[in-house]
Amino acid sequence: MRQVVAAINTRDMLLSLPLDIQGTAFQQQVWQALCAIPCGETVSYQQLAATIGKPTAVRAVASACGANKLAMVIPCHRVVRRDGALSGYRWGVRRKAQLLKREAQKEE
Repeated sequence: MRQVVAAINTRDMLLSLPLDIQGTAFQQQVWQALCAIPCGETVSYQQLAATIGKPTAVRAVASACGANKLAMVIPCHRVVRRDGALSGYRWGVRRKAQLLKREAQKEE
């Protein structure tokens, strides 16, 4: 629990919890790429698809983000639409905006 609280309150702290995260090989690939997005930064679903070498799999990437049940471990809130708009967050766009705002404030 201390690690989770520290990760919320400390910029760029990585969680090293022993987790057995279940998903397809594609989902695992997307989730691994999500973990590489620095705190305070965002990428588009299209950029994320290109990052994993599947530039035409934008909808599948969005679906993998939606299947993520561990938001504090796998930061899917850092993915936005190509136009920069917030959309499609499992816990609501309002919470996504709050997380991104909090990360941006930590950056300052």
